[in-house]
Amino acid sequence: MIKKKRKAVWKPSKERYEKLAELLKRWDNGIPRPEYPRPQFVRREWLCLNGVWDFSFDMLDQGFHSRWQDEGRLNDFIVVPFAPQTELSAKKELDPYPVVWYARNFEVPSQWRENGQNILLHFGAVDYRTTVWVNGHEVGHNQGGHVPFNFDIAPYLKKGKNRLCLRVEDPQDAFQPRGKQSISGLPGGIDYYGTTGIWQTVWLEPAPAVRIQDLRLTPLVGDDPAQDALAVQVFLHAPATGWHLQVEALETAEDGSQRVVAQTENDAAGAVARLVLPMPNAKRWSPDEPNLYDLRVRLLKDGHVLDEVESYAGLRSVSLRDGQFLLNGEPLFLKMVLDQGYWPESYMTAPSDEALRADVEWTKQFGFNGSRKHQKVEDPRWLYWCDKLGLLVWGEMANARGWSPKAEEWFLAEWERAVRRDYNHPCIVTWVPLNESWGVPGLEEDHPGQYAFVERAVAHTRRIDSERPVISNDGWEQAHITDILSIHDYTPTAAKIRKRYAKAIQGGALPTEAGASKRAIFARQALFAGQPIMLTEVGGLLMRPNLPEEQWDPLYKAYGSLDTPEELLKMYRDLIAGLSELPFLAGFCYTQLTDIEQEINGLMTYDRQPKIAPEELAAIHEKYFGNWNWDNLMAWRNRQLQQSRD
Repeated sequence: MIKKKRKAVWKPSKERYEKLAELLKRWDNGIPRPEYPRPQFVRREWLCLNGVWDFSFDMLDQGFHSRWQDEGRLNDFIVVPFAPQTELSAKKELDPYPVVWYARNFEVPSQWRENGQNILLHFGAVDYRTTVWVNGHEVGHNQGGHVPFNFDIAPYLKKGKNRLCLRVEDPQDAFQPRGKQSISGLPGGIDYYGTTGIWQTVWLEPAPAVRIQDLRLTPLVGDDPAQDALAVQVFLHAPATGWHLQVEALETAEDGSQRVVAQTENDAAGAVARLVLPMPNAKRWSPDEPNLYDLRVRLLKDGHVLDEVESYAGLRSVSLRDGQFLLNGEPLFLKMVLDQGYWPESYMTAPSDEALRADVEWTKQFGFNGSRKHQKVEDPRWLYWCDKLGLLVWGEMANARGWSPKAEEWFLAEWERAVRRDYNHPCIVTWVPLNESWGVPGLEEDHPGQYAFVERAVAHTRRIDSERPVISNDGWEQAHITDILSIHDYTPTAAKIRKRYAKAIQGGALPTEAGASKRAIFARQALFAGQPIMLTEVGGLLMRPNLPEEQWDPLYKAYGSLDTPEELLKMYRDLIAGLSELPFLAGFCYTQLTDIEQEINGLMTYDRQPKIAPEELAAIHEKYFGNWNWDNLMAWRNRQLQQSRD
């Protein structure tokens, strides 16, 4: 009798389990990122599902047909919410895998299932296409790697143990929004390793079947502080049969106590209600004084409270006038830094909430008043810290690299969800849907269809948010409808800046090309119309690596380079001095906050060690831009507009 050989079953090694055990010691109860993930829409009861999950790569894409979504155990493990490419996931598998699976067991508190409540399963972000099963039942799908989604899983639950399973596709597709994730999966130039699957928090919460679905908070701030107010639009998960809503604004004292400073209530005939909360002479929000008010919103029927959520708001206005950026009606020179939100041990997922806060604190210590969050829809917790600590933000979408009708629709669908998710944050003052013609490479040849898409992206953004300016294509090849003329120029020294902008310094026009890229500032014969002008990528000063020159990344041909922190400080001071001689300038953005992989042009190392003292940079910013000459800017702008009319 011939004995059949048993098929070997792959299982993690002893070393992997030891590594996992060490990792879990970093977090209380072995749960990473345990803080509430959605600080602008809070329910008090919730259950974090971060931690150890079953996991498997599906290299042959056989999992669905083999019924992995059923009770079978996946053959590996991973620490959620960290992507499998990262160290903190306990995997660190850097190669791209187009299909992965996740699963875990969970139990729902028995009281959550009373009174017909919904049980909402939330995902902060999963890259890129997701199918979700609970107890073998398919409950929903999502496409979009940077935005949240949720499902009511109450109909699929049973008493005791339940099983949650995900199948995630993340193809190396140039047409999907991917930001700085390399299409090859490997870092090079300005691109980094990919992020596959779950990379933000997963959690459960109970919610009434009739409930508050969403809030839309719009500050009403004008010239007269006595007229300040907050418009609160409440979206209900309910039929339009008549409801009552209450809104309270609360101020927190130094001792932590709270008092109600404003309140309003009203009946709502429909499932969407708009209330105006008068807040005369409220403390306005700004980077120097980031005043926030806590909010309580209640839904009632016949005097009974059906649902209550907590939020917060900052009252401030954003506008553009005479080539200036205005915050609360006053001109503000934007001193920003490019922040890409990567960490060496966890890539796009911050290792902790403290790490998100620290990046905001470092940015302010360096003397910047704003951050351009680059090619990433960042974790809402980072935006919370920007709100709380006072940092202006340009919100930007992760772009595709190829263009097609399919890519357009994928982009717009995800971008709309990103803008809606972050609308309420007072820190966000500008939207940037596109960067450097990524996803629209034909702009360089005046491709009319791709230019039309740029205009469509701007119009789409304005329809979602009419309160903030929108940049059409940050860097170059701008559409004529852009609200801010943002230019990328890595001219490295003051002397070269003076030479490049000699005509403009003397009152003449801007150059027609954006720095060494030789890309046209405007696309398709568009002309300057008086918008604020900002150099939104400058510097990029790279530290030379300890490698033979033939092994240097091609980046070193595009940026200035140096050897020591002392050189960095000297070159930075020289660069800022050169920028300060540009009469048209309304702001700048330095590249970048931290080193990332091969792109070692940060003011800090990848592990957040400052290369130069933050207070020295802050002093440089104050010296050159602390009292900006807005009269010179307006005079230069008016000359250009007059010449264009003539």
